[in-house]
Amino acid sequence: MLIRPATDADADALWRILEPVIRAGETYPLPTDMSREDTLAYWLSPAHEVHVAVYKERDREAVLGTYYLRANNAGGGAHVANCGYMVAADAPGRGVARAMCAHSLARAKARGFRAMQFNFVIASNERAVRLWQHLGFSIVGRLPGAFAHPTQGYVDALVMFREL
Repeated sequence: MLIRPATDADADALWRILEPVIRAGETYPLPTDMSREDTLAYWLSPAHEVHVAVYKERDREAVLGTYYLRANNAGGGAHVANCGYMVAADAPGRGVARAMCAHSLARAKARGFRAMQFNFVIASNERAVRLWQHLGFSIVGRLPGAFAHPTQGYVDALVMFREL
């Protein structure tokens, strides 16, 4: 797997990954009816450094995941990074999220960030919570009932943090 910066040519592959996650409404606090244009504008924001995880086989390339890296806040909080990750619906359990997180931690450190914070990890997304903890993130806050899950009702959101 190769992780590289996203390009304009990746727009269709990004949409293929982002749309099902957003439409499901289970792991991201984004409107489930976001248009392709709005979704890509959000993900590819000028404030985001966007990467894709690519599986290459001979002359064929498949984008399996994407992440963005940004400063969590401005001013006095600009030394803390923030990321968002999404994996293609047909690629769970293949180490894509783990590889992207490891890559993002290295990129954040190279850019001079001192820590990384995830502001709103949906507690019912147990697979992600376990992975982030395995990669050194601690739960430093719990927001009770902060996320309206489409099938589970109101569930907690977690704030997770790790020094770099």
